[in-house]
Amino acid sequence: MNPKVSIVVPIYNMENYLSRCLDSLLSQRLSDIEIIAVNDGSTDTSLQILQEYANRDKRLLIIEKQNGGVSSARNEGLSIARGQYIGFVDPDDWVDSEMYRALYETAVQEKADIAMCSYMREFGTHAKEKDFPLPDKVSYSGDEVQSKILRRLVGPLNEEISNPELLDAWGTVWSKLYRSEIIKENGVQFVDLSIVGTNEDSLFNIHTFYYAKSFVFLNRPYYHYWRVNTTSVTTGYKPDLINKWFTLYSTIERFLTEKRMLPEFHCALNNRICLNALGLGLNTVSLSNKVPFWRKISMLNSILNDSRIKHSFKHLEMKYFSIVWRLFYFCAKYRFAVGFYMMLVTMDRLRKIIR
Repeated sequence: MNPKVSIVVPIYNMENYLSRCLDSLLSQRLSDIEIIAVNDGSTDTSLQILQEYANRDKRLLIIEKQNGGVSSARNEGLSIARGQYIGFVDPDDWVDSEMYRALYETAVQEKADIAMCSYMREFGTHAKEKDFPLPDKVSYSGDEVQSKILRRLVGPLNEEISNPELLDAWGTVWSKLYRSEIIKENGVQFVDLSIVGTNEDSLFNIHTFYYAKSFVFLNRPYYHYWRVNTTSVTTGYKPDLINKWFTLYSTIERFLTEKRMLPEFHCALNNRICLNALGLGLNTVSLSNKVPFWRKISMLNSILNDSRIKHSFKHLEMKYFSIVWRLFYFCAKYRFAVGFYMMLVTMDRLRKIIR
C-alpha cells in the first residue's frame, strides 16, 4: 500500500546537519510516510549516516547517484515517490513533528492539490519567523489559484513590490505538499541550476501551480530554514548569474506566452526583473568577488545599462516603495552606479549583523 506522503531529501556532503534533519522527519506525527534520501555523490560520511538510519527505520529509502546537483537529485527522488502527496526537505533544515500531519490532513479536508505552511529562518543564535500578513488559514480554488498564487510566483504587482525581500517567499518547495498526480501526470521537473542560476524552486512552482485547481495555506511556521550553512549553493559569488537569470526570465516569459496568460503576468515578470537588481547587486559586491571596489562599480554600471534591465525599469512604479527602497531603486532605475554600490555595501553589512 502506498504511503500518504513521500518526502524527497537531496543530499550532498551534509554530514554536519543530516542527523538533525532525519531525526525531525522520522519523528513526524504522521507515521505513514516514506523518506527518499538521494545521496548525490557525497564524499563525506553522509552515506554512512543514511545507512545507519535506514537500518533502524525502513521508511527511509536511499538512492545513490553520481553528483549532478540538487535539481537532478530531486528529480531522481520524484521518479520513485509513491506517496499520495509529495514534499521536499533540504538536508540542512528540519521540520516540526506536526508539519506533515497538519499539511496532509488539511490538504485532504480542503481537497487541495497543494498545501503550504510558513517557516522560521534559523540563524544559529536566533530565529525569525517569515511574516505572511494573512489569517491562520487561506484557501483558493479554480481561477483564484492562478490569479492569486501563480501570478505572485511570477512576480509582484502594485503594493506587493514594497517588500522586495518577500519576492520569493511563496516560491520555496520545501514549505509545501503537492498532490503527486499534479506533478507526475504533467511531467513537471526541476531545471538544473547550471541553466538558471537560482530560483529553480519558483520555476518548479510556476509550472505546478498552473495545473493546480486548489491551494491551501496554513500560516504556521512548521519548517525551519537554516541560514548558517556557508557551503549552501545560495552562497558565494556567481560571475555568470546575470546570464543565467536572463535564461530564467526567458523561460518564464516563454511559459507565459505559450499558456496565453493575461498581460498582468508579464507585468509581474517585469517587476521581478527590476527587484532582482538587488540580488544581482549583492552578488557583485560580495566579499567573495575579489576584484577592487572600483571594478565592482563598473560591473554594476554594466548591469544597470543592460537593455533588458533598462526596459524593465521604465515601467516600474516607484510610489509603492518605502523611502529607503525608493532611494535604492531610484539609483538602479537612473543608473547611478556609485550610489547603488554604496547602498548595496551597507545592505550587505546589515544583513550579516542581523544574522
